[in-house]
Amino acid sequence: MQLNYRKYGTGKPLFILHGLFGYSDNWQSLGKKFSNDFEVFLIDLRNHGHSPHSSDFTYDLMAEDINEIINKEELKKVIILGHSMGGKAAMRAVQKFPFHFEKLIVADIGVKKYPMHHQQIITGLEAIDLKTITKRSTARELLSKYIEEEGVQQFLLKNLYWKNKNQLAWRMNLPVLIAKMNEILIELPSDICLTPTLFVRGEKSNYILEEDYDQLFELFPNSEIETIYNAGHWLHAENPLDFYQQVFSFIV
Repeated sequence: MQLNYRKYGTGKPLFILHGLFGYSDNWQSLGKKFSNDFEVFLIDLRNHGHSPHSSDFTYDLMAEDINEIINKEELKKVIILGHSMGGKAAMRAVQKFPFHFEKLIVADIGVKKYPMHHQQIITGLEAIDLKTITKRSTARELLSKYIEEEGVQQFLLKNLYWKNKNQLAWRMNLPVLIAKMNEILIELPSDICLTPTLFVRGEKSNYILEEDYDQLFELFPNSEIETIYNAGHWLHAENPLDFYQQVFSFIV
């Protein structure tokens, strides 16, 4: 699948992959900062942002989509950074196509299978009936009944756009993402990857626990794990300065 992406800067290629329900705009500020030293590719994964929709949604397919960009752009020694679901997509891409990648950065996600924990978000999104809603403020009011955090509300509502003068629509393929939630939460295959890897976890997040370290080191033996303090799962947004410095020191 030909994904939508934007390029900034010059230098070694740096791919940035967003998480579930996100898209490339979420990384624009950090992407432009990295572009002072790298050629940054801000990528919309399939069924997200401006990339095509598909009823097929697996990490293998996302890895092949990434490989397609690399071949199209004739790139070598790619550095790839992924957050949450994008982190799993990045890991799978490096597992399947290790010869393309120089370094891997995984932001606050492990290899393991995760329990369902998006139900409140899904219920809130499904409560927004776009056939009847004509104001973004109405959508936010409905969502706020299910999600208290304003930052999460804003993150999700960035997906809304005006399909025409009076019709709002989702950029993400919401029905497929909900239907494929088990695929998103699945454990990755146990393919050993020798690519130098940095796992970055949020201090307040429970996505990477100390009990997960052995599995990460087993599958990614050339890896290290660092913690971003004063940050949770959205560590790149909650503490962007420390996140940038930690990643930059690893990839230069």
